[in-house]
Amino acid sequence: MPLGLGRRKKASPLMEEDDMGERTALGVSHAGSVSGSSISPQIPGLPPPAPALRPRLVFHAQLAHGSPTGRIEGFSNVKELYAKIAEAFNIPISEVMFCTLNTHRLDMDKLLGGQIGLEDFIFAHIRGQKKELEVYKSEESLGLTITDNGAGYAFIKRIKEGSTIHRMQLINVGDMIEAINGKNLVGSRHFEVARALKELPRGRSFTMKLCEPRKAFDMIGQRSSSSANSAGISSGRGTLRLRAKGAPTVEELVSVIEEKAIQKVDDLLESYMGIRDSDLAGTMVELGMDKQNPDDFSQALDRTLGDFAFPDEFVFDVWGAIGDAKAGRY
Repeated sequence: MPLGLGRRKKASPLMEEDDMGERTALGVSHAGSVSGSSISPQIPGLPPPAPALRPRLVFHAQLAHGSPTGRIEGFSNVKELYAKIAEAFNIPISEVMFCTLNTHRLDMDKLLGGQIGLEDFIFAHIRGQKKELEVYKSEESLGLTITDNGAGYAFIKRIKEGSTIHRMQLINVGDMIEAINGKNLVGSRHFEVARALKELPRGRSFTMKLCEPRKAFDMIGQRSSSSANSAGISSGRGTLRLRAKGAPTVEELVSVIEEKAIQKVDDLLESYMGIRDSDLAGTMVELGMDKQNPDDFSQALDRTLGDFAFPDEFVFDVWGAIGDAKAGRY
């Protein structure tokens, strides 16, 4: 499908067609400075520039099932990003399910979380067909890994091969879980949905209301979250980090040590809680990198992420994963 990576030299409208010239690349040349902009580097010793003088980052986006290219700017968190996407494409914000970076396919490895590379191209996946299914829980684990979009929609990120859900061909990666046994779950976090699924009694049937993302023709029949055959666009080294509280910041990519620790913590989240959330894992790693003992780390988690009520054994394993990464034991 055409990607429409062009940009006019003159100020562009909110929507851009697909057949334009080359896109001007955005990249970080050093902390707080974006190459290609007219903003001068900050002089050491002086306060940062006023918000109005800071570089205004512009991203390009399409609807994943196919659309012209839109210009997205002026957002500071994920909810505002979805609002800008909805505005650009003239759709209700409730239609935006989640976004992938640099591929229009349902590739959960490319899921947009709390960070966007400054050269990343955004693909927005919107609501498609609804379905209601009856599922017989024959095993304790259904084989689902749940994540969420940061704005109230929890959806399926991974389906374990050979599991109960894997044997049901109508349930797919990317499906949003709207309700279980008639209980509305829109607005719930991923760990709350995972807990609700885990607490369902074994040996009984339950109903799930799902909504799948609208698909382009070449995505029909796709179940896998593998990225092996995904079309990709190379990403720059700089990232825009979105925060639930506070202004977004332009940062360099995380170090190899942090990256390895985040991967391990994300695996632990899936093992203990049935969710995958690289941004949550990243926050936990960030909290633990400068801590000297597990007690300090546990207290930091309680202050920042107390709503999750992590079990002690999970916290201990996370502390061990961070320690292994810091020691180079990948």
